[in-house]
Amino acid sequence: MRNPFSRSSLIALGLSLSFSAAHAAEDKAFRVCADPVNPPFSERDGGGFENRIAELFAKELHQKVEYTWFPQRMGFVRNTLKARKEDNEQEWKCDVVMGVPAGWDQVATTKPYYTATYAMVYNRRAGGLENLKEAADLLALAPETLAGLHIAMFDHSSGTDWLHKHGLTLNAIPYQSMTGDASVNTAMTMLEDFKSGKLDVAILWGPMAAYVAQHAPKGTVGLVAMRNEADVRFEFPIAMGVRQPDTERRQQLDELIEKKAPQIAAILKQYGVPVVERSGE
Repeated sequence: MRNPFSRSSLIALGLSLSFSAAHAAEDKAFRVCADPVNPPFSERDGGGFENRIAELFAKELHQKVEYTWFPQRMGFVRNTLKARKEDNEQEWKCDVVMGVPAGWDQVATTKPYYTATYAMVYNRRAGGLENLKEAADLLALAPETLAGLHIAMFDHSSGTDWLHKHGLTLNAIPYQSMTGDASVNTAMTMLEDFKSGKLDVAILWGPMAAYVAQHAPKGTVGLVAMRNEADVRFEFPIAMGVRQPDTERRQQLDELIEKKAPQIAAILKQYGVPVVERSGE
């Protein structure tokens, strides 16, 4: 009987099987691009909430989590998600960035899996700041009290826009949004400066504000969620990022985000992330 497969068909089948085998081997791992020192998002010991969500997804896929570690500074995506392995240029270093702004143009983003807001953290030990309930309470303080406050001010931040809008920049202490030291991130710096009394007020991205409030000595730091104003936006949806042609992986993540929404919400609550309902993005 004549072989029903031509030589070219066999070659094509062989290539297809080889690709499938390689793809299956690759899919034994849920490969994450992450910063090893970026609490509360990611940490080398797995202590961040993005680590926890990665573990949640990997378990559902019957995979193990593998990390490519790189400081989340300029060049992060280029050196992780878009970089090939040094010992095998056919493979990417990692496949998923667990937290990026929804719609960020450096990657293909999934559907948002949470929307958070900036939050004001404040030193309860400072005069007049014992028990703020909302941002307006800070603005209502006596001018002499406001003038004596030490307020963190970051470059390129919604918090800085708000401080400018309300005339609170005269006593501000300038900080960079990203530290120059890869062994410490902004949340860690803020925590130490609140502990030492260097700062009275800071408006931080919500997860970082929650980290400061949770790790400061009990009762010393309060937190107030910020709300969008007419000309200052505080609330932003966060998604996961993959390489822009990787539509299959993005669809898989979208399905996991929907399926695991209750577990994701529980993790974010444990870390104190000020999650808000999306307001018409």
